[in-house]
Amino acid sequence: MGTAETTGTNLLTASSAAPARVVVVGGSNVDLKAHTLAPVILGTSNPGLTTQTAGGVARNIAENLARLGVAVSLVSAVGRDNLGDALLDDSKAAGVDVRFVLRVNEHLTGTYTAMMNHEGELLVAVSDMTVLTVLTPTTLHDRRAVLRGATWVVADGNLSEPTLNHLMKLAAEAGVPVAFEPVSVPKALQIRSSIEAGFPPHTMTPNLLELGALVGREVPDVSAEIRAATQELHAQGIHTVWVRRGQLGSLLSMPDTFTELPTVSAKVADVTGAGDAMLAAYLAALLAGLTPAEAARQGHAAAALTVESTHTVAPTLTREALLERLKEQ
Repeated sequence: MGTAETTGTNLLTASSAAPARVVVVGGSNVDLKAHTLAPVILGTSNPGLTTQTAGGVARNIAENLARLGVAVSLVSAVGRDNLGDALLDDSKAAGVDVRFVLRVNEHLTGTYTAMMNHEGELLVAVSDMTVLTVLTPTTLHDRRAVLRGATWVVADGNLSEPTLNHLMKLAAEAGVPVAFEPVSVPKALQIRSSIEAGFPPHTMTPNLLELGALVGREVPDVSAEIRAATQELHAQGIHTVWVRRGQLGSLLSMPDTFTELPTVSAKVADVTGAGDAMLAAYLAALLAGLTPAEAARQGHAAAALTVESTHTVAPTLTREALLERLKEQ
């Protein structure tokens, strides 16, 4: 393996930041998106438009948090290439602390290549996150000082299972709750070993397929069935399970409460990044003193603003914009 280094100084001597600081650990990549101008015809070339924006689940969450006024540090990995330079520059400009991001020579910066139809819905995507293989338990341990004084840790499922396990252990030792974004069905399953080891996340944000994978059975989109599945996760030590239901909204489940939330209406331009915005706005609202249900409503407002933008992170996202969208709703 080649050399890897951080973008800042010796992280083991990093001092604790002020309260209300979030550490986000996981993927950073460039989103390459193609939108057709008409209904898709398979097996041939389709007229369309292409865009390139900063992306990656963890990086997106970090930027959304920064845009909402939350102090946030990103732990991730990018190549020593032009795309990596652009990702760090864009993230730093948005207010994200990127000192804990690895720069590596042996892998290119990750990419997410997506094909969208003329209505902005995802048809297929290819994710190349090979660069994250350098984010090992050892490299993560070397950056453990970033957890000192953190209010929340956010982990995405792009982390390898050993790295995710080590992060959960470090967070537990530091007394910091973790919010886990599963990313996909196979990646959602990686959290199981942490749960079995006694290091469950505080909060999880699965969709129905991911929820089914976590409980080992298909979960129908019926409130009572979803509630039964989330209770199984609560029994394993997970306090909050926020289940995403697409156009049907979401269900926010805690051991003693269960809240159904509708979507916030939006004119869809691109669905990429909506879930990342939801989680970021939810955490930002919790840190501002709102109840979980109120925070989840702000999450839906953030998703609406995001899908209306061609950017993976809406440049118009602010606390004021969220409140205005909820008033309109």
